[in-house]
Amino acid sequence: MTASKPSTSDHRTEVESAAPDAALFSAFLDDLRSTRSSGNFRHYSSAVRHFLLWLDRCRIPVTSVDDTIVNRFARHRCRCPRFSSDALGKADDVSRVRRFVRFLENRGDIPVIEDVEHIATHLAAFAHHLETVGYSLVSQRGYRSEAEHLACWLRLSRIRWHDVDDIVIDRFAKHDCRCAIRRKRGMLVERTGPAHRRRGARRFIGFLRERGAILPGSIMSSPVEDPRLSAFRIWLRRYRGTTDETIRRYVYEASRWLSVLGPDQTTYDTATIRKVVLDQGAKRSRASAQMTTTVLRSYLRFLAVRGECRPELVHAVPPAPRRRLATLPRYVSPAMIERIIESCDTSTPVGIRDRAIVLLLARLGLRAGDVWQLRLADIDWANALLHVKGKNRRPARLPLPQDVGDAVLAYLEQVRPQIQEERVFVRIQAPFTSFASSTEIAGVVARVLARGRIDDVPTGAHLFRHSLATSMLRAGASLESVGIILRHRSPSTTAIYAKVDVAMLEKVAQPWLGDVSC
Repeated sequence: MTASKPSTSDHRTEVESAAPDAALFSAFLDDLRSTRSSGNFRHYSSAVRHFLLWLDRCRIPVTSVDDTIVNRFARHRCRCPRFSSDALGKADDVSRVRRFVRFLENRGDIPVIEDVEHIATHLAAFAHHLETVGYSLVSQRGYRSEAEHLACWLRLSRIRWHDVDDIVIDRFAKHDCRCAIRRKRGMLVERTGPAHRRRGARRFIGFLRERGAILPGSIMSSPVEDPRLSAFRIWLRRYRGTTDETIRRYVYEASRWLSVLGPDQTTYDTATIRKVVLDQGAKRSRASAQMTTTVLRSYLRFLAVRGECRPELVHAVPPAPRRRLATLPRYVSPAMIERIIESCDTSTPVGIRDRAIVLLLARLGLRAGDVWQLRLADIDWANALLHVKGKNRRPARLPLPQDVGDAVLAYLEQVRPQIQEERVFVRIQAPFTSFASSTEIAGVVARVLARGRIDDVPTGAHLFRHSLATSMLRAGASLESVGIILRHRSPSTTAIYAKVDVAMLEKVAQPWLGDVSC
């Protein structure tokens, strides 16, 4: 005779008689009845009964449940009476168990250490901050979702907010999500999932740090810089008057080979110094080898001033080859320059901004750093002048052509947000900060060429500077005039453009001697 299938009441009676936590289960069911449909209610009740029975069989108290125990439950070889092991393979059932754990945590049945008080208030303030800064609705929802996800995962993992660092964030980004707060469950998408989680977690942790909820030195701390590099940085700024961008490049270059020199400056010798240059020169380009020799000499002078190495070691740095006038400047024709300018789509905010940047580069021959550092106060609209700090912080005043002024004005009136930022050019998307370095100006040029499908042209912002000088020479301008426009300090710098002045070269070229030997 076939046994009849036990009813739901029989399941509940069995759990209530076997487990001392039946009151918690009943409270959870009451909470579900007000928020879930009948179908979802049955799935939740089955998953939680299974979990409570497994806890009782393993002698695990409910008060000690955390994410590790939930994972143990998900992986256990099920021998629980009246439950099938197939249910453990379903991500939804594990998420329902985590929802039950969150319910117990909110009730206080499972103790949770909250080192940041009123995290819900911080989440609400974070949402308001995203809206105030100007993020789109899609970005706001994404960042809020990841912030709530991080809070849920930290609670389940029993990780304190003050212990969050890059390692913890990396764990959060890569974890196989079964968190109950997630609206979209399933397998982790390795290409986009970790990046989105990491970005959202960093944004929220940075917000908490700014509000003072988390100590600045306790989260996301960058690697500790070598004290020698820190002292070198201070020396460059205080005694050499070096710009911030140059300091960044020098310190980064020194960090590449500082370990080769060794920790004791008094043991530096000629062989060690030459090894640094030769090793770097064998792996990198000629320009990079030149940078190595320049920074190494500067670093040795710094040590000599402090009395930490012999001054004559500066002369032990081998010279890197500097072949002046060995190459032709990269340039394109005026017609190609106009094509690049016209490729900027002025119907979009990005196109309006990029067109203003390209015109500044093309018409005035500005460097990428000049455009990056350009401030609102540097534009003299009344006199149609542009104040440029230039290289080595040498100020200069340049005339503002009509088309350039119109493009910049269109950007300021139609695109640039009303923010407290002195730099003229900022990011189009929130949080509307200025560019991090002059390298991003070169990135703007690269994207303009890509969007315009303009191939077979040199890349980089300096392309327009070279093209302007070449066009001026071919139009009859002198090298001295070109040097004034490009703000060259030395005539030898302008001399490289003499090689592209074909008309002048034809006048001075000598006839070929034919078969006559040299």
